[in-house]
Amino acid sequence: MQNHVSSDDIRSAFSAAMSAMYRQEVPAYGTLMELVARVNGEALAADPELKERLDATDSLDRISEERHGAIRLGTSAELAMMRRVFAVMGMYPVGYYDLSTAGVPVHSTAFRPVGEAALKRNPFRVFTSLLRLDLIKDESLRAEAEAVLAGRRIFTPGAVELTEKAERDGGLDKAEAGRFVSEVLETFRWHDKANVDAGMYKRLHDAHRLIADVVSFKGPHINHLTPRTLDIDKVQALMPEYGIAPKAVVEGPPTRKCPILLRQTSFKALEEPVSFAAGDGSWKPGSHTARFGEIEQRGIALTPKGRALYDERLEASRKIVRPAADGSNAREYEAALAKAFEGFPDSWAGIRQAGLGYFSYSLTEKGRAAGSLASGDLEALIADGLVRFDPIVYEDFLPVSAAGIFQSNLGDTAQQEFVASPNQKRFEIDLGATVLNEFDHYAGIEAASIDHCLGALRSVAAE
Repeated sequence: MQNHVSSDDIRSAFSAAMSAMYRQEVPAYGTLMELVARVNGEALAADPELKERLDATDSLDRISEERHGAIRLGTSAELAMMRRVFAVMGMYPVGYYDLSTAGVPVHSTAFRPVGEAALKRNPFRVFTSLLRLDLIKDESLRAEAEAVLAGRRIFTPGAVELTEKAERDGGLDKAEAGRFVSEVLETFRWHDKANVDAGMYKRLHDAHRLIADVVSFKGPHINHLTPRTLDIDKVQALMPEYGIAPKAVVEGPPTRKCPILLRQTSFKALEEPVSFAAGDGSWKPGSHTARFGEIEQRGIALTPKGRALYDERLEASRKIVRPAADGSNAREYEAALAKAFEGFPDSWAGIRQAGLGYFSYSLTEKGRAAGSLASGDLEALIADGLVRFDPIVYEDFLPVSAAGIFQSNLGDTAQQEFVASPNQKRFEIDLGATVLNEFDHYAGIEAASIDHCLGALRSVAAE
């Protein structure tokens, strides 16, 4: 039997290769990494309880490895093949996100590992969007864009061949895995020569900057890689000191003692030189704005009840002050956001008691030493100090926040009105698979941890 490399090892190698490539292409990404490393070190030194909790849940080592990237695809064939490529890395589609409601003509999923061990090994994620050409009103432009996309091939022959081999043989050996990483990396590489002439680029750009970004180039260049911080407010405050101008407002929930869901900030997208094909075979110089730097802070995964409360509180804050695209009312918005979320419990016990978040349950030292199972009641076991609960990290994304990041980097005039048209069924047909429901997934993790605790205590009692 062949000695296959694990999908976790392939994913880790690909994540490292992607990070090295992006650092070379966008030097400011390296600066962000230095800043995040500093802030995370200071956060752990200042909060021994946080360090102990991360240690206890085997989550500390993954923080420095954690990245999420984002790409934008143009066709259903590209999306279906991308699913197969990511599957070789042990990454699967989780969640459906409709961004048309926020003025961005895409719908998306997140490819990521789903098992606890795989996430701890390397929690690499790629937020993957598919362009909604059906939302382009100009039928002529839509047909031209379709023709351009139909003529491009974003995967190398080697990437396709090795993906098919992994599917056929159940994996890749060490040499094949190394080639696979190199071949697939080419899909995400920056190309400074456009697929279209300057005139068509302008028409696509006028329809929506993101449409121009997807259609105009040879492949779906990675448009950001995001490290995870433990204190996004400190990163936001220190970015200017590192020569980086942050966006005005951190997307997501306000600052809290017990972080929930996801908070994100970024620096403005870079204006990069590109060349457009001219009719005489020469190249015409121009520029394109797409790639940016982003940082995230992850909190607890919320239950449907918790998510409903989050959405309600976010909407309440925006009825008071809606964040301006230019950031001119950032302080007023942040104050309104903090006020709106006063009704959302800010302790792990309060969140758990209200049924707002998902938790992982494990035996305490006292529980592991217990001589008998005094009760099968979880609350009694917690009260007796036999079982502890820790927040389950939210591994996914927020459509409003994703749209906010897109808009802040596409320019103040980028937001446009599209008919809100979520179409998960169409997306899944294009994907060639159903997406995993994130709530069911987190609920399953929580239930399994409870079963494990009770089973362990019964085993101790039976000895």
